[in-house]
Amino acid sequence: MRVVLALGSNLGDRFDTLQGALDCLFDAPGLDFVAVSPVYETEPVGGPEQGPYLNAVVIAQTSIIEPLTLLERALGVENAFGRVRTERWGARTLDVDLITVGDVVSDGPELTLPHPRAHERAFVLVPWSQVDPDAVLSGRRVADLLAGLDQAGVRLRADLTLQRPV
Repeated sequence: MRVVLALGSNLGDRFDTLQGALDCLFDAPGLDFVAVSPVYETEPVGGPEQGPYLNAVVIAQTSIIEPLTLLERALGVENAFGRVRTERWGARTLDVDLITVGDVVSDGPELTLPHPRAHERAFVLVPWSQVDPDAVLSGRRVADLLAGLDQAGVRLRADLTLQRPV
C-alpha cells in the first residue's frame, strides 16, 4: 500500500526536526521510503498567533503495516521530538499526519482516512503535488484540488533539502 505522510514543524530547529522525523519514520522495518517532497515554509492555519511552519510530504510503501500501527508510529515520532498537545492547532515541534494509506477509508474514533482536512490544506497539497504530480485524494486529482485553494502562504524553500533516510 502507498502511504502519504505530511510533516510540519514551527518550533525549535524546524529543518533538523523534519529531517530527524523522516529518519525515525523509517528506523523500524516494514515501511519503505519512496520519495520526499521539497520543503515549504507556510503560514499557520487557524489556531493562536504563531510562527511559520516548515512542511514536507513523504511517500512510502508498506505491505505489512496496518493503518493504526502507522498512526502509532507517527505519534511515537512526534513524542520523540517533544510534541506537546496543549492547544488545538497550536505551535508544535513536530506534526506527523497520516494522509492516506492505499485506498483505506476509515472513520473510526482513533483514525480517519483519508485525513479529513487534507483536501483543503495547501501546505499538504502543494508539496504532495510536487513529489507525486499524479496523486489522487478521495477520487480527485491533488492538482485539481489545489486549483481551488489559496496558495499565497506556501513558499518553496529551495535552500533546504531533506535527505533520504539512512
